Amino acid sequence: MAEGIFRHLASDLFEVHSAGSQPAGYVHPLSIEVLSEIGIDISQHTSKHMNEFLERDIHTVVTVCGNAEQACPTYPGQLNRYHWGFDDPAHAEGSEEEVMAVFRRVRDEIYMTIQAYVQGYREAIAS
Repeated sequence: MAEGIFRHLASDLFEVHSAGSQPAGYVHPLSIEVLSEIGIDISQHTSKHMNEFLERDIHTVVTVCGNAEQACPTYPGQLNRYHWGFDDPAHAEGSEEEVMAVFRRVRDEIYMTIQAYVQGYREAIAS
């Protein structure tokens, strides 16, 4: 979800990639659904391992859940590293409505965090 939201809010500022320490091999269908609800299409996104980017010049790394902060390597050229800890909605339990509520809550938390980061970044570069 974070990749889709970052691309939606800041594709003019950043080249955005998403990868995991233990990728599922697919993008969760409920992530696709809840982002679609707010006009973001991630249906063509893929699940990738973070090692795919070891040879890339990565400026900023943002980890978002689980042990990703500890598992994520330092990339060549990396200047910034942030950990924004969100619940992993893929582990939500309960009825269909309860699980969807978790996906929507996490989507909204990620959106607000990225929106604040992008706004701050835009203000910093405008100064």
